Amino acid sequence: MGKQLNDRKAQHIQIVLDEHVTGHTITTGLENYHFIHNALPELAFDSIRLQQDFYSTRCKTPFLVSSMTGGADFAETINRNLAIAAEQKGWALALGSTRALIESEDFRPSFALRRYAPSVPIIANLGAVQLNYGFSAVECDKIIEYTDADALVLHVNILQEVIQPEGNTDFSELLSKIEKLCKALPIPVGIKEVGWGIDAATAQKLTDVGISFIDVAGAGGTSWSQVEKFRTTAVKRQAANAFSEWGIPTSDSIIAVRSKVKEQLVIASGGLETGVDAAKCIALGADFVGFGRAILEDATISAERVLQSMEVKELELQMAMFAVGAQSIQDLQQTKRLQKNS
Repeated sequence: MGKQLNDRKAQHIQIVLDEHVTGHTITTGLENYHFIHNALPELAFDSIRLQQDFYSTRCKTPFLVSSMTGGADFAETINRNLAIAAEQKGWALALGSTRALIESEDFRPSFALRRYAPSVPIIANLGAVQLNYGFSAVECDKIIEYTDADALVLHVNILQEVIQPEGNTDFSELLSKIEKLCKALPIPVGIKEVGWGIDAATAQKLTDVGISFIDVAGAGGTSWSQVEKFRTTAVKRQAANAFSEWGIPTSDSIIAVRSKVKEQLVIASGGLETGVDAAKCIALGADFVGFGRAILEDATISAERVLQSMEVKELELQMAMFAVGAQSIQDLQQTKRLQKNS
């Protein structure tokens, strides 16, 4: 099991770095929005603050390192670089799927990141479908204990599981199990898509059963059906091609989820590249903004490269806030200066 997990996770990293794994025409939808420039914001640039609260933790920024990897030899290096940089810059840190640390002890060090990131929120991650394959609050408690996580996110990835050779595809009766898990665990439990977005009706169902936060992970970035097609059969590869443009664009998903989610945190991710993208997401209703593939390559090189990328995105967000007259993230969430293109 350990070698199989290692091989699969290593393949995922290489495919995302080397292959075309996004759609050809589907986008995040953020290009359909623009900010109305404020030539006289009545602010000092140095007064702009990026702080945002992740439950009881005050974060320096509203940024999140999106769930990417774990359970492979090289993943330990990537995650260490991400964790070191996240700690220095004050980004929340979401882990790759922690199923691997329960099923194999060999790669647990790739998830032991608290030593590198002692103060920032760490979000452990597990496929929601695993609740139908033997995982319960017992296993989740072990994951929380090992990772010292502040929250747990359950990812939903139905199309990936169908295309993936090792996929688990029984997604039946999960809402009731998610509800039990939310009640049983001592930390917030969230839901994250992996690149196809979440609609308003699903967001409502999730909040009704006790979910504390939702990561929309909309379409426009990495498509995991396109990742898995490089590892699967000819039949499934052809079928995956039919879904290259599938999903709810990130911008649409933010609006839909926020329309049903009032108290819970909303995280925007899915194809985001710049701090201006982040500003648009926050103005559309997000509380945090996640970057994944946009910083993955840097993470394969060094923590310093990740830090540089983070600094650029923070500066871009601050500049966007300055140019619309928003002094805080809360001001940006309430701005009237984001408009949809006519």
